[in-house]
Amino acid sequence: MEFRHLQSFLAIADELHFGRAAARLHLTQPSLSQQLQRLERTLGVELVARTSHEVRLTQAGRAFETQARTIVTQVQKAAQTAREAAAGKTGTVNIGYNFLAGQHILPTTLAKMTTDYPDVTVGLWEKRTGPQLAELAAGTLDVALVYGRPVTSEFQYRRLLQVPMVAVVGQGHKWAGRPGVPFAELAHQACILFDREQCPAMYDAILSAAQRSGIALNVAYTVDDPSATAIVVSVKPLVGFASMSRGLSAGSAALGVRPVVVQLYDPVPMIELYAVWRSDGHTPLVEAFLDCMDAARPFHAPGEPRPEVKLVR
Repeated sequence: MEFRHLQSFLAIADELHFGRAAARLHLTQPSLSQQLQRLERTLGVELVARTSHEVRLTQAGRAFETQARTIVTQVQKAAQTAREAAAGKTGTVNIGYNFLAGQHILPTTLAKMTTDYPDVTVGLWEKRTGPQLAELAAGTLDVALVYGRPVTSEFQYRRLLQVPMVAVVGQGHKWAGRPGVPFAELAHQACILFDREQCPAMYDAILSAAQRSGIALNVAYTVDDPSATAIVVSVKPLVGFASMSRGLSAGSAALGVRPVVVQLYDPVPMIELYAVWRSDGHTPLVEAFLDCMDAARPFHAPGEPRPEVKLVR
């Protein structure tokens, strides 16, 4: 059974006239009659009764018409879905993001996606930079919003924001009443840090600032969960690190955790946020997300340097 035979049969069922049905399908009447005969032979039943005065569906034809219309509608819908997917208008795009991106990139970008691509589902996965890039390479994520520019040709990227990093301390810490502290004073403080593989760019920004200050950090505690930093510094006399955005939002009123943000300077450690995708994964859905992200600019975050950072392809 061929799909065109179903279309021919339905045209006959609609018109109940071979001439009009043939013209509608841009066929000759003999060609239309041959297609109907082949369909009837395949089914082993007569679908259309024709005399010199009328064309009508048989009982079998009326029963077959209902199912044939369902089949044709489903095939047409499948074809439309495929075309929309190829054009980036339907399907699912999986986005990894960190705290800064969740606060300052995704809200306006997703609003634009909802308006321009209402049938596209955006999967959101909050992770640190290292895990995001691993899943991007594995194909689990389509776009990663991460700290630091990738150094492999496996990925393409765009720079979005540059923000300062800050110190995070408990309310009882001696820095708690100070709005800013020279970075070199960290030489006399025990610090809480994270494994480099979790966020290489942030880790390197901190250690680079220490090197420029001529000091070595005393890392007394290590955590992998950024939220844990706020909890630990609230109960231990340690200095943690965070982006300005996360630092200002750190803590939990329910847990009674309200860390204090202290700006660092001389030098100010800076961190850059990038959108990253696979070089071989620039699909229409990825392009749609990136276009909406670009349209949603400019993005601003607390402490972001001015003028606004331009996108880099």
